[in-house]
Amino acid sequence: MPTTIRLNPDVEARLDRLASRTGRSKAYYLRHLIEEHLDDLEDAYLGEAAWEAFQASGDTAIPYETLKQGLELAD
Repeated sequence: MPTTIRLNPDVEARLDRLASRTGRSKAYYLRHLIEEHLDDLEDAYLGEAAWEAFQASGDTAIPYETLKQGLELAD
């Protein structure tokens, strides 16, 4: 699926240099970055959204010590 993105000129220049020096395409490096770091982005942004939803819900959290005892976890 073709996708278009706008890059900061400095970032684009760095990507151009990398592609030129290694003989690989810019698309290769962009694809690699996305595939290698999408999990991290999902964790960060979806985690933040879940935290905001929890805060907005008014629910209370279970204290760690209570949870640990209920699950019979050791220190």
